[in-house]
Amino acid sequence: MTVYNFCAGPAKLPDEVMVKAQNEFRDWNQTGCSVMELSHRSKEFINVYQSAVTSVKNLLGLGEDYSVLFMHGGGRGQFSSVPLNLLNGGTANYFTTGSWSQAAVKEAKKFGSVVEQNTATEVNGLKQILPFDEWQVQPDSAYVHYCPNETVDGIEIFEDPNFDAPVVADMSSTIFSRVIDVNNYDVIYAGAQKNIGPSGLSLVIIKNELLERSSENVPSIFNYKLTAEKESMFNTPPTYAIYLAKLVFDWLEEKGGLTAVEELNKQKANLLYQTIDQSDFYRNQIATNNRSRMNVPFYLPKDELNSVFLGQAESNGLVALKGHRMVGGMRASIYNAMPLEGVKVLVEFMKEFERTHG
Repeated sequence: MTVYNFCAGPAKLPDEVMVKAQNEFRDWNQTGCSVMELSHRSKEFINVYQSAVTSVKNLLGLGEDYSVLFMHGGGRGQFSSVPLNLLNGGTANYFTTGSWSQAAVKEAKKFGSVVEQNTATEVNGLKQILPFDEWQVQPDSAYVHYCPNETVDGIEIFEDPNFDAPVVADMSSTIFSRVIDVNNYDVIYAGAQKNIGPSGLSLVIIKNELLERSSENVPSIFNYKLTAEKESMFNTPPTYAIYLAKLVFDWLEEKGGLTAVEELNKQKANLLYQTIDQSDFYRNQIATNNRSRMNVPFYLPKDELNSVFLGQAESNGLVALKGHRMVGGMRASIYNAMPLEGVKVLVEFMKEFERTHG
């Protein structure tokens, strides 16, 4: 039986990537060593690292005015790193749209002045996000921070930002899932465990001019300028995680890049949402224009059915569908690595479950 893993993170990695990593695990590139055993300063690993950086630039269309950093600590580590490097005694605007942006606010307040605005609202029982022109940015704001995709809540923002302040985006659960205009952003950061690789690694893309904000007082492990100067090698980086990320980037390029990946992600999400919308049994509580393509929460008519649904789903090879404890219900995370076939199997199971329990 094929198992389809709908976990929100650590999430499924592409099968082709896992097979390649397995084949190379003990002997990478005829070195007789695993990549995790290579010195991070060896020419062999430097080639892996540089290839990963090049792929990020190619996939996102980055110009020479951006730097690509691989750092420790995942997305939560960046909740601290962003204000430590960019706040510099000023005031930042944090816009909250769900649980992850709220967590970022809580951390940023430890390091300076933060103005928070809740831009999530509810209309006719459906959650949605206010349009950008209703977001209130403080004069001389050090930066604007928001999260384009809220993993827990299943909310995604597709509008392009255009603020009179540097834009910082937590793209942990949306990066590489669709085409974006990188020039609209000054800092993009992402925990790796959704669309990049294993947990613990974080990717940071930053405009070079902002590197000058990093003072010497910023702890070295979090310092953007130092990390850029040392090409992510100030200390021993998570080498195997970077290697796996490189394999994922290669896989994305082989698939046709983000244009092709986005089309497939639309197809997967549309199929699942269409099944929910056409049903009197399942429901989704997010307005259509803010429905996440990556994380699809849905609810059954009675909570007593949840454990039955999850048990039968697992018996059919559909795992990790339980919704986040904060919101309940079900959640299918359908990141890049989830094949269309996995969504089709889920949809057929949902229809049969509705037939027998509706």
